[in-house]
Amino acid sequence: MSKSFFESDIEQIALDILKGEQGYTVLFGPDISEGEQKEREYTEVILQSRLRNAVDEINGGIPADARDEAVKKVLRTFSVSLMENNKSFHRMLTEGIDVKFSVGDGKSRTDKVWLIDFINPENNEFLAVNQFTVIENHNNRRPDIVLFINGLPLVVIELKNPIDENADMKAAFDQFQTYKKDISSLFNYNAFLVASDGWFAKVGTITSDYSRFMEWKTADGETIVDARVEPELEPMIKGLLNKRTLLDVIRHFIVFEEAREKTLKKVAAYHQYYAVNKAIESTVCAIADIPSMVKEDPAHYGLPGVRDQSPGDNRAGVVWHTQGSGKSLSMVFYVGKLVLAEAMNNPTIVVLTDRNDLDQQLFETFSNCQQLIRQTPQQAANREDLKRLLAVSSGGVVFTTIQKFLPEEPQSQYPLLSNRKNIVVIADEAHRSQYDFIDGFARHMRDALPNASFIGFTGTPIEKEDRNTQAVFGNYIDIYDMQ
Repeated sequence: MSKSFFESDIEQIALDILKGEQGYTVLFGPDISEGEQKEREYTEVILQSRLRNAVDEINGGIPADARDEAVKKVLRTFSVSLMENNKSFHRMLTEGIDVKFSVGDGKSRTDKVWLIDFINPENNEFLAVNQFTVIENHNNRRPDIVLFINGLPLVVIELKNPIDENADMKAAFDQFQTYKKDISSLFNYNAFLVASDGWFAKVGTITSDYSRFMEWKTADGETIVDARVEPELEPMIKGLLNKRTLLDVIRHFIVFEEAREKTLKKVAAYHQYYAVNKAIESTVCAIADIPSMVKEDPAHYGLPGVRDQSPGDNRAGVVWHTQGSGKSLSMVFYVGKLVLAEAMNNPTIVVLTDRNDLDQQLFETFSNCQQLIRQTPQQAANREDLKRLLAVSSGGVVFTTIQKFLPEEPQSQYPLLSNRKNIVVIADEAHRSQYDFIDGFARHMRDALPNASFIGFTGTPIEKEDRNTQAVFGNYIDIYDMQ
């Protein structure tokens, strides 16, 4: 079997899954760049007529001139920096594009134009285009598959031959680096990258090092692929690239972490994605008398799950993800999606630790991810500052140590700060004895925030006999043990 045939065979397998099972329309790159079906020049990376049609369809209540202005903003390059362009576009994609237009009588109105209908996936056009040639500055490059949503090139897939020693996963990664250098305009709009040799498959972003390209090991969030005996490409396509999950990941599970030296773009790993969505559902269930829809697997470990709890009991549960699995970033994704949840009605988030150094570390992580959490987190300096930060009618992400919930006078009751139900307290390493559950700090938190819901994130399993942690937070939401 020749190398070229084998690579094209892998490409065809991927296209067949995308078309047959996921409902994508498959197009051959040269067909839309030449001849009677031509709709782009080789120098263009956006399918502009498809974008305009989608914008018109999704935003019918916005005047045509305003819709046109929004499209022009998408097509415009704002910077010589690929990262700045990518970050700017991602904000437009996920937050909408602000437009101002006249409503008569000398008055104007500001509204948003959306490029994607995130609520109704079927209202969008999903294309898989293979052999998509791009020419830029006399560089001619042809990625294997580009996935378009409403004419926007959001995912680039590079495929290699698993039987060729020189065309492995690392070669696919190296190919992405060449593409970014030679046809950078394509990556101004990129959400994430997929590399595969037909067996192994990994996902990363335009800033990911090779070691940060990660597997997506499940098609449904339940069954995990063992790459020693079964291929990863098909589960990744079904699990990550299905329409609903793809839109969810793009909107809620990509973060630009603003480090001092540079900006890092990160996409959630599969265990983070499924755990956060379970945590969102269990949190909404904890604040209201509605049935829990959380799918769970703690029973596999012989442990109780949140589905065994009564709705409206203010215990959102515990996420146990083993150390080194990205717990802090999981908390960022959780907050980023929770603040947009309609059922939460603009919640206030309290992030709780038991040590000043951990409080600072977590605060810095959240501060570096403000684009996703859509606000600037605040850090309580002392008890009075904590009271001030929590005396709000809605919104806010507040960081504090548990010690600030200690009353000023021994044996006294901590004053009521808010009786709102849409306050969520997130405890880092929820199991630790420093929290002094029930008769100590946990009781003072309940006095201060009697209707708040509590959720714990931990990298260490909670002992089965630890009834105090369960009494405050509830049962397990999700478990991820890399071993």
